[in-house]
Amino acid sequence: MPDVPRPPTPYCRTSSQSTSVIPRTTTAPCAAFLRRPPMADTVVSARIQLGAGMQAVHNPYTGEVVGSVCIVDATAIAGILERARRGRRTAGALSRAARAGALDRAARLVERHAESFAHLIVSEAGKTIAQARKEVARAANTLALSAAEARRNAGEIIPFDAHEGSERRQGWFTREPLGIIAAITPFNDPLNLVAHKLGPAIAGGNAVILKPSALTPLSALRLADTLIEAGLPEEIVTVVNGYADIGAAIVTAPDVRMVSFTGGFATGEAITRTAGLKKLAMDLGGNAPVIVMEDADLDAAVQSCVSGAFWAAGQNCIGTQRILIARGVYGRFRDAFVARTKLLRVGDPSDECTDVGPMITEEAARATRAKVDAAVADGAVLLCGNELNGSLYTPTVIENVPASCGIWREEAFAPVVVLQPFDSFEDAIDQANAIEFSLHAGIFTSRLDRALSAARLLDAGGVMINDSSDYRLDAMPFGGFKYGSMGREGVRFAFEEMTQPKVVCLNRLDDVR
Repeated sequence: MPDVPRPPTPYCRTSSQSTSVIPRTTTAPCAAFLRRPPMADTVVSARIQLGAGMQAVHNPYTGEVVGSVCIVDATAIAGILERARRGRRTAGALSRAARAGALDRAARLVERHAESFAHLIVSEAGKTIAQARKEVARAANTLALSAAEARRNAGEIIPFDAHEGSERRQGWFTREPLGIIAAITPFNDPLNLVAHKLGPAIAGGNAVILKPSALTPLSALRLADTLIEAGLPEEIVTVVNGYADIGAAIVTAPDVRMVSFTGGFATGEAITRTAGLKKLAMDLGGNAPVIVMEDADLDAAVQSCVSGAFWAAGQNCIGTQRILIARGVYGRFRDAFVARTKLLRVGDPSDECTDVGPMITEEAARATRAKVDAAVADGAVLLCGNELNGSLYTPTVIENVPASCGIWREEAFAPVVVLQPFDSFEDAIDQANAIEFSLHAGIFTSRLDRALSAARLLDAGGVMINDSSDYRLDAMPFGGFKYGSMGREGVRFAFEEMTQPKVVCLNRLDDVR
């Protein structure tokens, strides 16, 4: 995903500069909920008062203030690390049963308060209410999976006596915590991506310093508060709100043994240069291709790819961005895809009927339009969309995009999809692989041999067969090839990343044979 600047000043969504035909409204979504501000100053914000001031959190759709958090700068690092060291000692002393119990109870609390969590996501991230509810359900599942991992992953017996000279030895290895983990999360999944950092880390017995996106900190704070309510000692999770200076201070701190980062490539590259001898796990974005073969079920492919491209207003690192279509069915697919895209309802994310909500900021929407305009100026053809009204940006489909254009080569992180024909299976694979970020890819085909060949040849961390690229199960390994990723997420696999093996070997000196 792109690097995101500091939150903008409030803006008017119905800017006079807009030429969009998107319906306009000034009604604030979830007004009853917003009158009671969500828990915005819990955890470290309320306890370490070394901050640089307060930061307002804005609704991406209305521009209204929906909460505020206490922000800290690099001068707060000593207090943050002292608290994290206490958390490390506390976490290390907790039994697996205690860790699992807290995570299970937190999962049930998230489920119990699912509607409140969903409206919080709508208010700070601009996801549609239907999408927010699904994110909440996934977050609860992520916590429950983490609880199960705390109980399950206990290491293995090592058969020392199977090796000559070690007949009197027996032993095992266990998974031990790393210590303090720094977790930095983006705006686009403000609850579930936080759960994916916190759940496995807590299951493994670690303490966590969590820095959520400055644009969407409220869901993270609410989840941290929920973990405390579930019985997790409060010092195990330290939530820090702030900007690049405090982020840099955290990732370079010697006490921090691992940095788990999801965000933009430039920030991730800076972390790799400055973090020192730490373990790193990173998701730096994607540019997902989907191949549609001539023998594919075109109706299923169109339906799946429209969802894959425009879910969460396209702000999804595995969202479908490039669709490569066999030339023989290109026209049929294009016409059906554009027609279905035009049916999507764009607007108020709190409206149950809305399909596509706002982008995270008006600046992000304007930047997306500029990229599409640049592609059109270079010869691309606009098939639909590219209309702007504040932070609302209509789902956009373009074709004939030159390979040199940024919208082809780079992650758009926006509701934009590129259609491109291909002449052979080999051509499709070459086009799909011709980018440097590769988290997920997809292929639609009725031929099993083609599907399995694509799974082998596509340079991607995940290949979805007869699904769009955005399919993800929270239990599966998640990560990419090339520059898009380092390490793996997915609860079981993140647990492995966030723990380390310790071998215990017993030499039976008094053994009588």
